[in-house]
Amino acid sequence: MTTPLALPGKNAHFGRPVPSVVPDAAPRPAPVPAVYRLTSVSSLTGEKQVERLRQDDPARIGEFLTLARLDADGSRGVPERRYLARSADGGHTVLAFLPSPGSDPARWAAEAQQAARLTQPGFWPVGQLGGTPAFPWYSSPYRPVLPLPAVLAAYGGPLPEPLVRALGGTLAEALASAHVLGIVHGGLCPAGVLLTACGPLLGCFGATRANPVTGAASPPQATGLETGCLAPELAAGGPADRAADVYALGAVLAYAATGHTVPEQQEIPAGLRDIITACRSRDPQGRPEPARVLAELLPGAAYGALTGSTEPMSLPGRIVEALSRQSAEVLAAALPTQGH
Repeated sequence: MTTPLALPGKNAHFGRPVPSVVPDAAPRPAPVPAVYRLTSVSSLTGEKQVERLRQDDPARIGEFLTLARLDADGSRGVPERRYLARSADGGHTVLAFLPSPGSDPARWAAEAQQAARLTQPGFWPVGQLGGTPAFPWYSSPYRPVLPLPAVLAAYGGPLPEPLVRALGGTLAEALASAHVLGIVHGGLCPAGVLLTACGPLLGCFGATRANPVTGAASPPQATGLETGCLAPELAAGGPADRAADVYALGAVLAYAATGHTVPEQQEIPAGLRDIITACRSRDPQGRPEPARVLAELLPGAAYGALTGSTEPMSLPGRIVEALSRQSAEVLAAALPTQGH
């Protein structure tokens, strides 16, 4: 059962001072004469759903004050940096995105610009673009959202098969509608699946293009990519294409069902084994089209009815609670105080 999620109001302020600032292309607003603090409510509601900033995190991203990190400390396979942030006047709360330290800022910015031009259903929307060529960023209006690894953590392990089918079918539909238009996502991975109350959205657009894999590079350290989601031809230095998207979809389905992107065959639930194995075929020609993946996961589902849905998705209570808790932690942010 789903429950309404509280959204942060205009009067919530939060953040903390750190030395670095990510610039914006526009003139900087006047300094804010206050210290912003993120007040965790984890002691009241259980395990926290936002991560405190580290010393190497930026204090500001453009005109936004950074509040917290979206991804848990030490998360692997996250090809970009993602923050909760808020405008200095408290009027806008956003998710702000930066390239990872090992990526090419120009390539990353080009992918962000391309994503901003898309109106693709099922893709994470890019709102505002900013920064400089050396320090690009983009933002999107905040909504309670959990990356897929956080979804499994909130649930307490691999997800039940009906939920894997619902999530996978929605992602397959998003890829199918993109591929028809010649759009290759090129960044599907567990961290790139962002679950909202109304279903999953595909983030990390173009991550494999912004973080090109070379034979000499070690992908986990050099690119931030999840190696289990890289099709063999892509890991060998080939271009991202539709078949590579399907391989990554199979790895994401495997992760949702088992907790691993490269599980043992017997770990995969029997009802999902054939389609996941087909998606993860080493032969690109042997992989199914996303429309077939959708049909296998959700027989009889009306094409186009999933990614465009504005109705709450049926989610386990622990996941709904985690989404609500994240929103509550944003709402509980302390107001600015003077002289601290």
